[in-house]
Amino acid sequence: MICEQWDVVVVPFPFTERPGAKRRPAAVLSKQRFNEHGHTVLLMITTKAHQPWPGDSDIEDHRSAGLHSACLVRLKAFTLDNRLILKRLGALSALDRRHVADEARQHLL
Repeated sequence: MICEQWDVVVVPFPFTERPGAKRRPAAVLSKQRFNEHGHTVLLMITTKAHQPWPGDSDIEDHRSAGLHSACLVRLKAFTLDNRLILKRLGALSALDRRHVADEARQHLL
């Protein structure tokens, strides 16, 4: 699947503390012209119950993102083969995109 920047997708996340993976949402960071070459750069989406990280960005419009509850985008980036993207849920709203981009610029760029 080839995604557009800011899409919210479902991917298999590996567990760090045990074998196996769990299907989890992620936000697409890379642009479509990069993604067309077989891989996509993603950011982790997690619930607010986890310990905060620098650069966490609340998703204000979780319904547009296709999420069922309040979540945040975590600046935990990874590259994944497009064949492992399971489905598209939605997309980050314009406001949520700005917040994530601002945090990425402040903490990563």
